[in-house]
Amino acid sequence: MRTRRALMLAGAALALSVALSGCSAINDILGSGAGDADRDEETGQVTESDNIDVFALKVGDCKMASATGEIQDVDVVPCTESHDEEVYYEFKMDDGDFSEEAVDAASQECIGAGFTDFIGVAYDDSTLEVYPITPTKRTWDELDDRVIQCVVSDPAGPVEASLKGAAR
Repeated sequence: MRTRRALMLAGAALALSVALSGCSAINDILGSGAGDADRDEETGQVTESDNIDVFALKVGDCKMASATGEIQDVDVVPCTESHDEEVYYEFKMDDGDFSEEAVDAASQECIGAGFTDFIGVAYDDSTLEVYPITPTKRTWDELDDRVIQCVVSDPAGPVEASLKGAAR
């Protein structure tokens, strides 16, 4: 049951990530976009709420949930402020031809060791939800995008701290 939920979430997240990544790629190509947030020089953590390009998201960033559809940017906040989601893990896919099936399969890594190491319990034992932000065919081909970012959220609602070590 848990694996089925994870696969359904991954499928829905893939559709969302296409919207997230695709429009952002167009912004990058056209030279517009929100850029990056102010960050602490030592920790790299966001220090002020900001609207940034999806490609500026980093592991450890806390963000507000993104609307569905064509999204060009995301709202990030310091993790001490109320937020909906957090980027907890990322990895790079191998080069080659773009394949949605390969991206879907690779996205399963989001519920593996990266999740367990960050949250403190295995995904199957957790109440938290995850989705991947993945390359699209356009970003893969035009921007050499190979990065999959894993995003965690609490279905109970916004949180006011990092979910690192939440063990739930």
